[in-house]
Amino acid sequence: MRRRILELLADGEQTSGAVSGAIQAEFGISQPAVSQHLRVLREAGFTSVRAEGTRRLYAVEAAPLREVDTWLERFRGFWEQRLDALGTELARGKRERRRKDAGADTAGSEEQ
Repeated sequence: MRRRILELLADGEQTSGAVSGAIQAEFGISQPAVSQHLRVLREAGFTSVRAEGTRRLYAVEAAPLREVDTWLERFRGFWEQRLDALGTELARGKRERRRKDAGADTAGSEEQ
């Protein structure tokens, strides 16, 4: 749920009401529960909040996310190779389907 909040805020600053509404609709939790998640993210440094009249506007703080990205760098090799292999298999499957479709079209025109 906190990742989803960060995803919403990645699109730009949003009011606490907008974030709460989206999270309530997706996860079916109460507004006070969403507020607690926003507080945890703020206290951890992942978001900031500023007052604009009676509204509270939340935004993503990039520095902690850069730290996470740096930490994850040493692990990327574990999934990048697998994602590359998956891409290769998907491309191979597409080629085979095109060959089969082309063969079926040729066979169909020969029968007529």
